[in-house]
Amino acid sequence: MALLAGDRDVAKTTMALGHPYELSSAESWIASHPEAFETGKHVVFAITLRDNHELIGAMGLVLNLDQEKAELGYWIGKPYWSRGYCTEAARAVLHFAFTEFRLNRVHAHHFTHNPASGRVLQKVGMRHEGHLRQHVKKWGEFSDVEAYGILQAEFQ
Repeated sequence: MALLAGDRDVAKTTMALGHPYELSSAESWIASHPEAFETGKHVVFAITLRDNHELIGAMGLVLNLDQEKAELGYWIGKPYWSRGYCTEAARAVLHFAFTEFRLNRVHAHHFTHNPASGRVLQKVGMRHEGHLRQHVKKWGEFSDVEAYGILQAEFQ
């Protein structure tokens, strides 16, 4: 995980991953998952290849169960970009969100400079809801962000 998530090009596409991304950061992040799930804060899934279960990325939901909504976030290793893995995983996670958690809404954001992430969100039925100017400061620079959302009633 540290090797894939630690790639500067991968980190550049996410709001949460720093660079460099050390093994200790990956270990701490993974260790935080059971408690966060138990307390209803978030759920994270590994994205793996079907044939050999090799880790290629991660996708999760930051939950707000009181409001019946969540934010979708993800990263995928650079060698696996543009192969449909992220779209397939997003469909599965949205299905989980709407059936298991019975959420009403899931939203997501992506940097404007990462249109491939926007295409993933569009392919799973999310609607573009806005453009947030200089919304995130990463590595000392402000970046614009695109906002997407989908309601349970819209998910197919």
